[in-house]
Amino acid sequence: MDTAVDPVMLARIQFAANITFHILFPAITIALAWILLFFKLRFAATGEQRWMDAYGFWVKVFALSFALGVVSGITMSFQFGTNWPGFMERVGNIAGPLLGYEVLTAFFLEATFLGVMLFGRKRVGERMHTIATLLVAVGTSLSAFWILALNSWMQTPVAFEMIDGQAHPLSWWGVIFNPSFPYRLAHMLLASGLTAAFLVAGLSAYRRLRGDRSAGVQAALRTGVVAAALLIPLQIFVGDLHGLNTLEHQPAKVAAMEGIWEDEHGAALRLFAWPDEATRSNRFELSIPKAASLILTHSLDGEVKGLNSFPDHPPVAPVFWSFRVMVGVGLLMLAVSWLAAWQLRRRGEPAPWLLKVLVAMSFSGWVATVAGWYVTEIGRQPWLVYGVLTTAEAASDVPAPLIGLSLSAYLTVYVVLLLAYVSVLFHMARKASQPHVDAAPAAAQEA
Repeated sequence: MDTAVDPVMLARIQFAANITFHILFPAITIALAWILLFFKLRFAATGEQRWMDAYGFWVKVFALSFALGVVSGITMSFQFGTNWPGFMERVGNIAGPLLGYEVLTAFFLEATFLGVMLFGRKRVGERMHTIATLLVAVGTSLSAFWILALNSWMQTPVAFEMIDGQAHPLSWWGVIFNPSFPYRLAHMLLASGLTAAFLVAGLSAYRRLRGDRSAGVQAALRTGVVAAALLIPLQIFVGDLHGLNTLEHQPAKVAAMEGIWEDEHGAALRLFAWPDEATRSNRFELSIPKAASLILTHSLDGEVKGLNSFPDHPPVAPVFWSFRVMVGVGLLMLAVSWLAAWQLRRRGEPAPWLLKVLVAMSFSGWVATVAGWYVTEIGRQPWLVYGVLTTAEAASDVPAPLIGLSLSAYLTVYVVLLLAYVSVLFHMARKASQPHVDAAPAAAQEA
């Protein structure tokens, strides 16, 4: 019996592990930088210390998240040379400059002015400190811009020509603003906003439950809840537009997302199913008649192509289930954020049980973001650059045992770092709340 492990699959798993760990931190920092800017602007407008108290705590969270994002990003770049040399050989003329633009225009901007944010408030003045915060926020968004420009081009490649087996750009404007880029950029920025909003709301709720009644915690809690309540409907709308764009350019991905095997007029929406690639059918299917056609084509009788119409289609089950995890978490975010916003308006703060729910959902944005990323990346298989370069063509000839060894090391380090990161965040929250918790008994004793 042949028990050899496919080295290409191991390399894919290793890159997936790296990108999964890395994306957790930009998903926080992209939007958290703008939340910090909001705190600074509110302080400048009102002079209320609560906004600077909120800023002082969350800028430390930003710095920690930024550091882990930088470190985890470096390991990904190594793999272009070790596991995927064919990628740069074939499309390096496009990928290289875009990655270079990200470093020059975004990373240096973030790294330089983060130091001013952390240590320079008393040295450069309030106005310059606010400008530094703005520049860091702009830098985080520019990072997302360039990385998503490259990723979107890999999904919908245009404005290039192949010369001697290598891709050469015909128009950088066309490469950057490719057909899927606007939808992918908006979808990711909103995902980051929701990730940061629920983290801010969750840690603030945790401090609230520990007895911290300070105005800074209340300001951060309200900011996180209101931001989430406003962003989630926008995300649903943009997600629908993104889905229609994907249907136009990558119909096989949409067929996998919906678990549709045959071409259907009036396709049903599969709420639950167990896709079976051996029989090319779904088991235990629970569906709503014609709902998929209504969502995807805006017509009850619209035609949706099935997986059997495509000779090469992505693995169905991972895409199908990742999509449902993303949508399910998104609907939960909608319910929790709206209920919390309503209670804030009516009662001044959420009920204790709802505060506990917010704590439990502190990292729900991570779950939705990673699930959505899996839909995007697994859904374009077997292509690395859609219609241009397959994953197998880009892979190196590194033996499977060596890839397995490095994969084990990566996974071990990532698990340790992730547990340490989460525990440090809650430790920071407890430490920040401690003076407020101790102040009440001391005041009572003094009285």
